[in-house]
Amino acid sequence: MTEAPYRYTAQMADEIENRWQATWEERGTFHATNPVGPLAGSGALPAEKSFIMDMFPYPSGSGLHVGHPLGYIATDVVARHQRMLGRNVLYTMGYDAFGLPAEQYAIQTGTHPRVTTEANIATMRRQLFRLGLSHDRRRELATTDDDFVRWTQWIFLQLFDSWYDPDAPNADGVVGRARPISELKGAIQDREVDPWDLAERQGIELPEYWRSRKPAPEHWDAGTKIPFDFLVQYEPSHMQELVDAFRLAYVSDTPVNWSPGLGTVLANEEVTPDGRSERGNFPVFRRRLRQWNMRITAYADRLVDDLDRVDWPESVRSMQRNWIGRSRGAEITFAIEGDAGTAARSFDVFTTRPDTLFGATFTVLAPEHALLADLETLPEAWPEGTREAWTGGAAGPREAVAAYRARAAAASAEDRTAEDREKTGVFTGLFAVNPMDERRVPVFTADYVLTGYGTGAIMAVPAEDQRDYDFASRFELPVIRTVQVPEDFEEGRAYTGPGAKINSAHGELDLNGMEIDEAKAAAIEFALAKGFGRSRTTYRLRDWLFSRQRYWGEPFPIVYAEDDPDTPIALPLDQLPVPLPELEDFSPRTFDPEDADTEPQTPLSRNEDWVHVTLDLGDGPRRYRRETNTMPNWAGSSWYALRYIDPSDPASLVDPTNEEYWLGPKAPGEVGGVDLYVGGVEHAVLHLLYARFWHKVLFDRGFIASQEPFHKLFNQGYIQAFAYTDERGFYVPAAEVREEADGTFTHEGKPVAQEYGKMGKSLKNSVSPDEMYAEYGADTLRVYEMSMGPLDLSRPWETRAVVGSQRFLQRLWRLVVDEESGALVVTDEEADLPTRQALHRTIDVVRREMDQMQFNTVIAKLIELVNHLTKAGVSPREVVEPLVLMASPFAPHMAEELWSRLGHADSLARAPYPVADPALVKADTVTCVVQVRGKVRHRVDVDAEISEAELEALVLAEPRVVELLEGQSIRKVIVRAPKLVNIVV
Repeated sequence: MTEAPYRYTAQMADEIENRWQATWEERGTFHATNPVGPLAGSGALPAEKSFIMDMFPYPSGSGLHVGHPLGYIATDVVARHQRMLGRNVLYTMGYDAFGLPAEQYAIQTGTHPRVTTEANIATMRRQLFRLGLSHDRRRELATTDDDFVRWTQWIFLQLFDSWYDPDAPNADGVVGRARPISELKGAIQDREVDPWDLAERQGIELPEYWRSRKPAPEHWDAGTKIPFDFLVQYEPSHMQELVDAFRLAYVSDTPVNWSPGLGTVLANEEVTPDGRSERGNFPVFRRRLRQWNMRITAYADRLVDDLDRVDWPESVRSMQRNWIGRSRGAEITFAIEGDAGTAARSFDVFTTRPDTLFGATFTVLAPEHALLADLETLPEAWPEGTREAWTGGAAGPREAVAAYRARAAAASAEDRTAEDREKTGVFTGLFAVNPMDERRVPVFTADYVLTGYGTGAIMAVPAEDQRDYDFASRFELPVIRTVQVPEDFEEGRAYTGPGAKINSAHGELDLNGMEIDEAKAAAIEFALAKGFGRSRTTYRLRDWLFSRQRYWGEPFPIVYAEDDPDTPIALPLDQLPVPLPELEDFSPRTFDPEDADTEPQTPLSRNEDWVHVTLDLGDGPRRYRRETNTMPNWAGSSWYALRYIDPSDPASLVDPTNEEYWLGPKAPGEVGGVDLYVGGVEHAVLHLLYARFWHKVLFDRGFIASQEPFHKLFNQGYIQAFAYTDERGFYVPAAEVREEADGTFTHEGKPVAQEYGKMGKSLKNSVSPDEMYAEYGADTLRVYEMSMGPLDLSRPWETRAVVGSQRFLQRLWRLVVDEESGALVVTDEEADLPTRQALHRTIDVVRREMDQMQFNTVIAKLIELVNHLTKAGVSPREVVEPLVLMASPFAPHMAEELWSRLGHADSLARAPYPVADPALVKADTVTCVVQVRGKVRHRVDVDAEISEAELEALVLAEPRVVELLEGQSIRKVIVRAPKLVNIVV
């Protein structure tokens, strides 16, 4: 049997899709209009705009699988819908093209990373274009483009040129903002800023010269923040050294995560809890190296507080809050028992629960704590009554602490803080005085306390902290409960729930009977009044390690003078971009992780002609040495939304008028940002946190009007698929697996085990979109992926189910085109009432669901309408045309083809989206039963949406009801609109 010549098949879809994609490209159908500049239009801008973005992909060598386009199709559906609503839509794509995979491939094969990257981008661009995404391709970019690198380096220089003033209000009125570094020097010299106070508030360690010059309290002038003699004598280099300490981008000797397997250092966020690299699973070691850092910690409060001003999933906001880890509480000073005078020793602990001081039965110092640095200050012998369990088998505290510190130094921070790890420690021989009730408490050292968190010391309250409880149990330390536990509480563990305070009174303070919040406030007030406590806020967030010892990344726009090799010098804009040199050997030379005296040699450092250059930076030609580290791949992804707006502006990062139009706040008090940002939840912390930090610095410096990069965030789910492992546990290609008659699975005749997981190369269960284009067409793939389930949930891929979406499109096609002749079958006759009602009820539901991105239910409603028309055997134009418009965001190529065949010369890309007629949306009438004395005595047809009051009035006015009630008194009318009225007489 010969197939109908005009049947919608994969071959016809291929011809239609390629033709319309070329037409859209030729006409610039999806171009977005800027207010000013080369991308500005000649006419008036639409009244509303919409900036829609995907988290841009890394161009992998294997190309896309069908799981990748899920979010891209969704944003394209939104973009197409928004254009039909009359909005100016900015929607494009970019490529996050620097990174380790291309470099590792280069090391293995000798192929330059740029060659690999550009080939991968070409493959991905082709696959995305073939999908029919409505990108404004004039705005496409890659982070490796010279122009993009230039502005990435420029942003770095703005960070390098900034310091954070915690007391200066920003343009939004929020206190705290970045200011030019030149203003810091002036503020110090004019005695407006106290550098020691500023350093303490921001956790900055000042250079030794300035640490030693901190004035004594008696030398301060009462009328200013700075003593008069502060600036009497100093070298200019000393002032530069002081100013440099406050830069938002700074160099320091930093404890880093060094991965010899990757040949680079990693940020904390890139290291797994078991101390291995997130990428590649290589071992990671702690080493101290000279590195670039970003002072993201200065923005911790704003990064937390502004989460309440963006439309993000609460789960993502919670992850960012937890990562920043802001804790408000008090810093409490514990004095060492027996010390006195100027040599008196003490240590500070931070606690969010000062009300539990009454339950602090011991204290713990990190092995690296300064109080333990000089072992000679510890007692020689164990104090009388010291338990054997406390000693670690040593003859005295000095020997015990020395041995324990050596063991702790060999363990990673992840090992030391693992929750399931047995707690270890030793007694220091010291006792501290609990300042709340003057009790004597032993001081231990234990490796589960780290110097990098808080103060490096804790007050241990075993009754209310499980970690402390475990330690107390092992070392036979007392447990004092300060919160009343519930009656059903099982003893033998810590209690962390609510309750009234108990065992919490001494001298002038009595917290007993108070709830926790009230007791906490009272305890802080008491500690402040007595002088042993200070209000303090701490953070888990650490400064962002920004150096990488590899080739394929953005070079730093920094040089060093030959006579001053430690002071970074910024390059001017006219010398940007700093290009990568051409190399043949891309591998970093790693050092032995056991040898702390050797450092890694970066690939860039081996190109002498590039490293050592003669430049004129304003004082004549001089010799300089370039920075030989490169930036992490997070750099480009932290700001690319801004360049989408003005991709060809040579004079500025983004024109202020264009940025304010696309990203600026819509109303006072709002933060602005991209209208819709779609991507995976795996970027909840790193990328989103870094991008927010860079954006806020640019806002503070006056370069942009928006305070947040992304106003609305949506996390799509994943497409999952079956994967198969052989007897060795190795994955085999899922496409080559056969299902046997008995329900088992085999590969090359051998049994394999089936499992379920995220689609990807590692599980060998990928399906290429190219396969789907060839077998079904892009529109069918688009409809299938959008119909699989709610967009925010993961869903299973089933290739055999794709045909269902193809059949829907074939039925839609037949409503317009005769498969035998190709003639139009649409009529201009008026549709009957049920068909018109079906249309407008569909429009009503579809418009609501499109706004909520519930695309699976939208497609279900469109299928219902197609089935209604198919069953009725009619194709009235007044119904078919709105149907085609509603289907167009999902199947844009077919919709354009049908729209053209329906006689329209212009694209439907900006055709008005259908609007429902309220009169036709209303449901059919229903029959209301009228009961009198509990018996059905009458029926009346009423509007399905009638109110109870309207229904009661209508029924009581019915002639038959009036007749039935003649001579009787109505006691009550029970109304259950729209189906029942019960009259009690």
